[in-house]
Amino acid sequence: MYARVASFEQSDMSRVDELLATVSARAAAGQDMPDALRVLMLTDRSAGRMLGITFFETEEAIREAEPAFERMGQEIPEDLRGRRSSVEVYEAAIDDTAAGAQAARVSVLEGASDSIDEGIRFIQQHIVPAASDISGWRGIIGLVDRANGRSLTITLWDSDESLVASETWADQARSEAAAAMAESITAVNRYEVALDRVLAPTT
Repeated sequence: MYARVASFEQSDMSRVDELLATVSARAAAGQDMPDALRVLMLTDRSAGRMLGITFFETEEAIREAEPAFERMGQEIPEDLRGRRSSVEVYEAAIDDTAAGAQAARVSVLEGASDSIDEGIRFIQQHIVPAASDISGWRGIIGLVDRANGRSLTITLWDSDESLVASETWADQARSEAAAAMAESITAVNRYEVALDRVLAPTT
C-alpha cells in the first residue's frame, strides 16, 4: 500500500470545518478517486497547517489519480483549502490502526535508506507491543521513502489528553526507532485527526 501526502498551509483556519465537510462529502460519494482506499486529514489549527493523506494500493494508482487531485484543487478554492506546499509519495510499511483516533503525532526522520527495513522491524517488534498497553493508543502508520531515506511515523490517540500524557514514552520510543533506522529526527508535529474515512477494504 502507498500513501500520497499533501501538505497545506492556511493562515485563516476559520473555515476548516467547512473544508472538512466538503472533503468528507466528496470522499463518501467516491467519484473523485474511485481507487482510493482511505483518506486521513490531520489539522493543526493553531499553526495553520494540514496534512491530507490518501492511501492507494499501488504507486501507479496514485499517478492515475493525480488529474482528480488537480481537478479537486480547481474546484475547491484556495481560500478554503489553503495553499498546497508539498506533495510526497510514501510506501505504507506499517499500518496498524483502530477506529476512534482523535489526535496524532507525526515524527519525521531522515537518514540512511539501507536501514529502513531494520527500523521497521524494530518498530513492529518492540514499539508497537509496548504502545498497545498505553492508555488511549489507537495505532501507528509508518510511511517510508526508500529512495531518499525519509520516513513519517504517525501515532494515533483517542484524545489530545492521551497524546500529551504519552510524551515521555514517545520521546524515548522515537529516539530508539531513529537509532534503529540510522536516521535523525527532523520534526515532530501534533495534529487533530479531523477526518479518517475508509473508502475500500485493503487486500
